[in-house]
Amino acid sequence: MSLIDRIAALEAEVEKAQARTVEEVERFRVAMMGRNGAITELFEAFKQVAGEEKRLLGQRMNQLKQSAQARFEELRSGISETKPVSGPSIDLTAPALTEPVGSLHPITIVRQRIVDVFTRIGYTVSQGPEVEDDHHNFSALNFPPDHPARDMQDTFFVQGGDLALRTHTSSVQVRVMENSKPPIRTISPGRVYRNEAISARAHCMFHQVEALTWTRA
Repeated sequence: MSLIDRIAALEAEVEKAQARTVEEVERFRVAMMGRNGAITELFEAFKQVAGEEKRLLGQRMNQLKQSAQARFEELRSGISETKPVSGPSIDLTAPALTEPVGSLHPITIVRQRIVDVFTRIGYTVSQGPEVEDDHHNFSALNFPPDHPARDMQDTFFVQGGDLALRTHTSSVQVRVMENSKPPIRTISPGRVYRNEAISARAHCMFHQVEALTWTRA
């Protein structure tokens, strides 16, 4: 095969070169531009070419070498851009997890059981504010002005004594009776607050469930 035919064959090979891995890119470099590569051997044969022909072929051989180097850089860049990200892969088409996470607090479990019992026999569940006014927390329940529950050492008062953290859920029953007509069957579960020392047997906040049954006026 003549030198010009070898140049043409290598030009076509460089143009069609493909690589999917780093190893394949390196094999292309070694095969073309390595110490015993095809282009290196071509330049060795070029030394035997006559003067006039050498001038014409030299330019084309230099272009071949530059094309091979450019193709090598292109293949190497393509591999680095598509290199998989380290770490576990994520399947975006996988269905979402449906298993329950965590568990309910024991107080929540007991409260739900109590609510279930009462709702099965026709009671509703009523809720009210945990920060109550004097009327709903004391006066409407006939607490006299000198009742111990009104003392600062027994109740958490806020805003100068006009409001307090409710001391019982009876205030919810007051609100229900003010806004509803009998028959009424309701329970009022919720947190209540007492100004007590915290110990292994007592806390300043605890849970309470009260039931109200009002059949007729």
